[in-house]
Amino acid sequence: MTYTLDHAMMRVEDLEASMDWYATHLEYEEKGRWAADTFTNVYLGPEDQGEDAAVLELTYNHDDRSYERGDAWGHIAVRVEDVFEAYEELMDAGVEDYRDPESCGGSYAFVKDPDGHEVELVERDYGARWSLDHTMLRVEDADEAIGFWTRKFEYEHTGRWESDTFANYFLKPEDASEEAMAVELTYNYDGRTYDLGDAWGHVCVRVDDLHEAWDELMVREAEDYRDPESCDDMFAFTTDPDGHEIELLNPADAPGE
Repeated sequence: MTYTLDHAMMRVEDLEASMDWYATHLEYEEKGRWAADTFTNVYLGPEDQGEDAAVLELTYNHDDRSYERGDAWGHIAVRVEDVFEAYEELMDAGVEDYRDPESCGGSYAFVKDPDGHEVELVERDYGARWSLDHTMLRVEDADEAIGFWTRKFEYEHTGRWESDTFANYFLKPEDASEEAMAVELTYNYDGRTYDLGDAWGHVCVRVDDLHEAWDELMVREAEDYRDPESCDDMFAFTTDPDGHEIELLNPADAPGE
């Protein structure tokens, strides 16, 4: 079982506006959708992304609800060749000026989508332009969070950045390709706690056999949050020690149209 990250899910208040933003500014195309009576899920990504790349899932609930972002989820990050050039391109197109490259030491930058979700630009020499590089989660205990991903999902460190006030840890499955999305765990040293909110949904890991993967996680003492049977044997959910939801999905069993 590889547990490669398949997608990151965010809830949006205007599906068409969000799809237009990602199509216009990040050149995303629709990869699939699942339309139910009460909600719609749409999966987006660059046209030329590889098979190991993750996609972005936008979830729109049909009851016109609004959302609270909280602070336990940080951002998604997308790959660009030159952060200054990409940021100027977005500014010229009218994207919100949130954190420019100069304010971030010249190595990254941030913009926001229509719902206020933060999108980081990071320089990479691999993967399709604008493809998902990582999803950032804030954690209250770095040792516990790293241990969760390494024990439950057999992830390993692919990078770390430790400063005076916080540390970032990047993890992926051992055999994941460069284009696969990583999870970034951010640990602040001041002992703060976080609010999950409801604007962010989950990250999803791809499995070959849903029931086998679920049984494996139960042996490894993962949280029994939503088992396959409760999800019509199409997917399942566990949670990390901080309450972030993690979906298990076999793409062959996934609903869609």
